[in-house]
Amino acid sequence: MLRLICCCFYYGFAQWLPPYFLPGGKIYKAIRYQICRHMFASCGKNVNVESMAAFHSGKQIRIGDNSAIGVRANLSGRITIGRDVMMGKDVAMLTLNHNFNRIDIPMNQQGFREERPIIINDDVWIGDRVFILPGITVGKGAIIGACSVVTKDVPEYAIVGGNPGNIIRFRNKKDAPHESK
Repeated sequence: MLRLICCCFYYGFAQWLPPYFLPGGKIYKAIRYQICRHMFASCGKNVNVESMAAFHSGKQIRIGDNSAIGVRANLSGRITIGRDVMMGKDVAMLTLNHNFNRIDIPMNQQGFREERPIIINDDVWIGDRVFILPGITVGKGAIIGACSVVTKDVPEYAIVGGNPGNIIRFRNKKDAPHESK
């Protein structure tokens, strides 16, 4: 019952409050946090849910300490976000996809594939307008550049960019996989 009340209060009022970076932002952040911590499956301390973020009832979202859900983010399904995760604006994380294998039935009547959860590990930076597709795991310390489409797992400390997202380099050379010559 508490989750339902919080959902109504969040989507009817709190999501419309201005983002954290505007004057009075600490108050808006605190209000959204107090509501969302009752909506999420688990919610760490000092979590920032920005304005206009959408995540259905939130009951499948797990988020760690000092992490943020960005302005207008759209999170759908079983998603785990670690500690100290930064998220830009307009990020989308989707754990479901449509079935489309049969050509004798319209795609909109084929239902969904099996859900594939998304895992974002600790200390990750997700840029603006990033799309993370079903079943992806983003390793600790990774950076995903703005407007990237993440179609495969991201290793620890990798910097990924593009569509589809490819490894550009690693934050620390010692973390890069050994290349054969």
